[in-house]
Amino acid sequence: MDRDIAGASLTQPQPFLYTINGLNPAARHWSLNYSGGYGQYTVTPLGFDGVDQNMGVKGYLGNRFSLLANMGVGFGSRGNTQTYQQAEVFKDFIGGNSPTGFRFGTSLGVIREFSNDVVLLSRFNAAFENLAWKIGANARIEKAFATDRDEFDLISSFGILRRIKGQLFGGVEAVGQDLEGLWETDEAEGGAKVLIGPSLNYVPIGSRLSFSLNAGPILYVTHSSLTPNDSAVRELPLSDGFTIKFNAGFNFL
Repeated sequence: MDRDIAGASLTQPQPFLYTINGLNPAARHWSLNYSGGYGQYTVTPLGFDGVDQNMGVKGYLGNRFSLLANMGVGFGSRGNTQTYQQAEVFKDFIGGNSPTGFRFGTSLGVIREFSNDVVLLSRFNAAFENLAWKIGANARIEKAFATDRDEFDLISSFGILRRIKGQLFGGVEAVGQDLEGLWETDEAEGGAKVLIGPSLNYVPIGSRLSFSLNAGPILYVTHSSLTPNDSAVRELPLSDGFTIKFNAGFNFL
């Protein structure tokens, strides 16, 4: 396969749905991203209990800094309507000077969740990309400013994609939320949760568009000793769930 054609996949701003990284040099432009999803018995950031629609921008600020800004609206299964906003700045400290290879960095940001809670976040992010593989990993720490939330939340994610044919990549993405519940029996948000499911990514040749899709079950690995009335159940009762999520990106080259 011609390297210029194959390298088109390197210009996309966001190959994964949950694992977010700064931009590589081939993708250092501004993009508009539309995402949506449907979930049952799910919580932020794994999904929304109902249908959600989101618009966002992602772009390069210079000196290996990237900006991500999102806003969304969720139409809940109980007839409620809620909104979501996020702004986050990324900085690569290792790598980031070549479209391929390893990159490592961190970020700082703020979120107003669907539940109206304001959350500060920071994440360590790593990525490896070449013409055949896309690998990403995040370790994200959140601080929610609400009295019934954990002092800190730990959320991790990992994604791996392998080129199937042309610009079609397939793999898996996994997310772990409230992982402090693995060792805290009184974790304030119900316990540790895990999402894992198949992931697809496609970049049409000669197009400014890119597409990603992920779906899978959400499982409670542990259950907090707190009752639902005492814990910070953000949108739902403590039950296993399911979510499907997609993203379409458009590059302003």
